Amino acid sequence: MNHNPDKLTTHDAEEDERNQDILIYVNGDIVPRSEAKVSVYDSGFMLGDGMWEGMRLYNGVWAFFDEHMDRLFNSCKAVSLDIGMDKQGILDALNKTAAANDITTDAHCRLMITRGVKVKPFQHPSLSRTGPTIVIIIEHSKPKASLHATGVRLATVPQVRGLPMSQDAKFNSHSKLNCVIACLQAEQAGADEGLMLDPNGFVNTTNACNFFIVRRGEVWTSTGDYCMNGVTRQNVIDLCRDNDIPVFEKNYSLYQTYGADEAFLTGTFGAQTPVAEIDGKPIGEHSGAGPMTARIQGLYKDLIQRSTGQDA
Repeated sequence: MNHNPDKLTTHDAEEDERNQDILIYVNGDIVPRSEAKVSVYDSGFMLGDGMWEGMRLYNGVWAFFDEHMDRLFNSCKAVSLDIGMDKQGILDALNKTAAANDITTDAHCRLMITRGVKVKPFQHPSLSRTGPTIVIIIEHSKPKASLHATGVRLATVPQVRGLPMSQDAKFNSHSKLNCVIACLQAEQAGADEGLMLDPNGFVNTTNACNFFIVRRGEVWTSTGDYCMNGVTRQNVIDLCRDNDIPVFEKNYSLYQTYGADEAFLTGTFGAQTPVAEIDGKPIGEHSGAGPMTARIQGLYKDLIQRSTGQDA
């Protein structure tokens, strides 16, 4: 299918030519982007067998590093993937990669850890015998201003996410085909991103971000049972609680979503991205961020300022 290069996604960033010449961490080595390669026998390439984290660097500080590491190490433990280093070792590798690129702020990192190279091209984890593959990509990256000015369009998709006994959605795994299918379904419906329901038919998450609505002064998000429990999602919930904004993790339907006053997405890259419409229905009577979304954006920027010393 043909993809529209002008189409918005929640991860659209301002163009930065410096990213063409970045240096990438691959198993302890720092190599030019054109030379950053892994084996076709790697379990991540072959099976999607791995975990990853997306993080942002502000003023030399990795925002919410401990929370990201808690999720990473819990996920790897759950699938018996030995990272081969502790949290300090990962922090050292992140800082080494950032320093090699002379990047100190306004950066996004993708840290990827797979089960490593297999001796045969088959599924069984015991065939991965080299130890983990660890890759760190750090790019100069700021969200496009148009994302917050106009908001994104969502389409409800048939792809469901996610029963914990099939593949728990709490895993930030390399196995993202379920979400890719949802994204394709949304694109084919003329939207920017897919709004996914949970197995019971309640509103859940999008293919790439957590989802919130605002109704009558209250902030609602899903129960969290069937979605990635995002670091930004939890920060938004905590900020609401700390600032006397009523916030609820609950089941709610598309009916209640279409009638919302505002809706927004949360994620490490975009922070809080306004939603302009869902299934062709405008959300609220505003363009860009509504008043509650704007308030939460401000509170989140203050949180980044306090924790890293720089505005988000």
